[in-house]
Amino acid sequence: MTKLSFASHPFLLGFERLDQLVERSAKAGTEGYPPFNIEQSGETAYRITLAVAGFSEAELQITIEDRQLILRGRQSEADDGRIYLHRGIAARAFQRRFVLADGVEVSGASLENGLLHVDLCRSVPETRVQRIEITRG
Repeated sequence: MTKLSFASHPFLLGFERLDQLVERSAKAGTEGYPPFNIEQSGETAYRITLAVAGFSEAELQITIEDRQLILRGRQSEADDGRIYLHRGIAARAFQRRFVLADGVEVSGASLENGLLHVDLCRSVPETRVQRIEITRG
C-alpha cells in the first residue's frame, strides 16, 4: 500500500522534506510541560515564551539540530536538607521541540521573571524570474 500525503500531489515537486517536517512536528510536542506561548511579534518575527519558574540560565539550554529548535531544562538536584510538607512546584527536567522552516533563525533569547523568551525571525526570499531557453533536440 502506498502512503498518501499532500507532497505526493503531482503539482508539488520536491516537497518530500516538508512531509517529513510535518510528521516530525506531530511527534514533537505531546507533553504539556512546561506551558508555552507562540506569538507573532512582527511581520516576519515570532516569539516563543516558556514558563520556566525556578530554572536559572545555567539550567536551560537552547540548541538547533537539523532545523529543530530544542529547548531543554534540568534543575540541579541540591539536597539541602529541606523537608517538604507539600511540593507542588514542578522541578522536573523538560525538553520542547519546535520545527523551524527554512529561513527561520533564532535572533535572541532572554530569561525574565520566570519566562524564557526565544525570538525568531524569518527572512523573506526575494522573488526572481528565470527564463529557460528551449533548444532543439
